[in-house]
Amino acid sequence: MVKVEKQLSIFLENRPGALAKVCGTLAESGINILALSIHDTVDHAIIRLIADRPVKALLLLEQLGLYILESDVVVMELDSRPGTLADVARKLARADINIEYAYCSATEHQATGCLILRTDEPERTLELLSEV
Repeated sequence: MVKVEKQLSIFLENRPGALAKVCGTLAESGINILALSIHDTVDHAIIRLIADRPVKALLLLEQLGLYILESDVVVMELDSRPGTLADVARKLARADINIEYAYCSATEHQATGCLILRTDEPERTLELLSEV
């Protein structure tokens, strides 16, 4: 399974309770967070998330006065085995597609994992990775 999804990048103060407020707001409205990544800087954090209802999530979080960017990312289920991620990266490199950032997850007991990629060409990335 490979598809393009909307990802929200939320800029928050880097302090206790900030993530709880975001997650709690979404949970209270029945919105499920499907993927999450947090990157910290000196004075703020960037939360990147994929929600099952991204438009509603965006509207709710904007009501909290948060600065949010929306972008297209490629979400891919892939085999959890050595070399799978290298194969994906090589395929995109051969097509001259730059990976701006990525995050993924799997446990050692899972047969498949999930990879989220932000590239400079999401539709072309989707097309290429659908062939994997």
